[in-house]
Amino acid sequence: MLTPLDIENKRFTKQIMNGYNVDEVDDFLDEIGVEFAKKQKELSEMAQDLNEKKQGLEHYKSIEETLQNTLLMAQSTAEEVKNVAKQKSDQIINEARQQAEQILSDAKTSAKKETDFLQTQIITRKKELEDLQKQFDIYKAKMESLLISQLELIKEINKNDAI
Repeated sequence: MLTPLDIENKRFTKQIMNGYNVDEVDDFLDEIGVEFAKKQKELSEMAQDLNEKKQGLEHYKSIEETLQNTLLMAQSTAEEVKNVAKQKSDQIINEARQQAEQILSDAKTSAKKETDFLQTQIITRKKELEDLQKQFDIYKAKMESLLISQLELIKEINKNDAI
C-alpha cells in the first residue's frame, strides 16, 4: 500500500534530455490511481457503514426512548393501581367497621331488650312467688286454725264423754 512518504520519496530516472522516463511516471501514476481508487472505495464503504451504524443507533435510540416512555407509563399505571387498591382497601375497611359497629349496636339493643324482658320476667316470677308464699301462709294459718278448732272440738267431745 502506498503511503504519502512513498509518493514524496519517489524519484524518477532522468532521460537524456533532463526529463523523466515517461513509462515510469505513467506506471507510478497508474499505481497511485489504483491505490487512490482503492482508498476512495474503502472510504465510501466506511462512510456507508458509518451511515448504517448511525441509522442503527438512531433506531436503538428510538427503541430506548420508547422503552423509557413505556417504563414511565408502567410506573405511573402501577402507582395509579396501587392508589386505587389503597382507596378500595380503605373503603372496605371503613365499610367493615361500619358493619361491625352496626352489628355491635344491634347486639347491644337486642341484649338490652332481652335483659329488660328477663328482668320483667324475674319481677313477675318474684311477685307470683310472693303471692304463692302469701297464699301458702294464709292456707297454713287456715289449716292451723282448722286443726286448732278440730282439736278443740275433739277435746270438747272427750270432755263430754268423760262426764
